[in-house]
Amino acid sequence: MLWANHYVGLPWAELGRDRTGADCWGLACVIYSEELGVRLPAYDGISAEEHAEIAALVRHEAASPHWHLVEGPARAFDLAVFRRGGLASHIGIVLRDGLMIHMARMDCAKVEDYSQGPFRHRFVAHYRYA
Repeated sequence: MLWANHYVGLPWAELGRDRTGADCWGLACVIYSEELGVRLPAYDGISAEEHAEIAALVRHEAASPHWHLVEGPARAFDLAVFRRGGLASHIGIVLRDGLMIHMARMDCAKVEDYSQGPFRHRFVAHYRYA
């Protein structure tokens, strides 16, 4: 979990894709770039309020050869996908199965347990970058 400490408190910014501020996908972009050397597509221009468009991008990425659906326990750096507004449109980066860092809307990056509480009922799937 030590790597995640470098991102806790990173400010939320709609369409943000760097350390000055990020949305949930932006946080994944920053973490994957800095920790894994992987450059994820930026998908600039899609507002956090555009749930249907975000859900379409999640479906598109999930179907790409870069991501594999995780059967079984998640591990560090897997993406956890959650429903928001009934659509799969929020992601967190797994620290260990049941614990993630994610961008809390209009706040900052936080570590949260998603195995219980409100996230438990919104969980969709885990994906691993190939």
